[in-house]
This record gives sequence, structure tokens and C-alpha cells, in this order.
Amino acid sequence: MPVDQLSGVFAALADPTRREILRTLRRGEATVAELAAPFAVSQPAVSKHLKVLEQAGLITRSRRGTARLSRLEAAPLRTATEWLIDYRAYWGESFDRLDDLLDDLKEHS
Repeated sequence: MPVDQLSGVFAALADPTRREILRTLRRGEATVAELAAPFAVSQPAVSKHLKVLEQAGLITRSRRGTARLSRLEAAPLRTATEWLIDYRAYWGESFDRLDDLLDDLKEHS
């Protein structure tokens, strides 16, 4: 995934409403009305969120009759997760160093 798309994914995920929309779409396709139902926002506001998610590659949209359906596209989430996993070792090492420091402090107190 190009860095620009990765930035778009993280920007899209920064908003709690968009994260909840993605969580809802894990169950399958949904209309704007279905996605807007749990929120105290208008359907046009949800449509704006959907546009951000679509631009980030996190959803695709299609038509079935008159309904406009959104579908989760999880591949960009996998790539973002893989990018974050690179930092797991860093944090593990940092916690190990902190444990060592705490052990040293206990020994000298």
C-alpha cells in the first residue's frame, strides 16, 4: 500500500463514527439509512463519512435497485495492522528496559 493510502486509512480511522461504521459493515452490506440509524447525525453527514472511507479504500459502494450499499474492504486494515506490528518489538523492548530499571531500583533501595 502506498504511504499516501496508508495515511488515508489512518485519517479515516481517526474518527469514531467512521470506526463504528466499519464495525457495522463487518456484518455485511448496509444502506446509508441503516448506517445512520445508530447515530444522532443526518444521512448526508453519514454519506460524507462514507466518502472518506471509500477514498481510503476501506469500503466500496454499489447500487442495488434504488439502494446505495456500502461494503467493507478489509485489505487496507490488514496493511495498516502490519505497519503497526513493526512497532510491537519496539514497545516490547521498551517495556523490558523499564522492567530492568525497576528491578535495579528495587535492588538498590
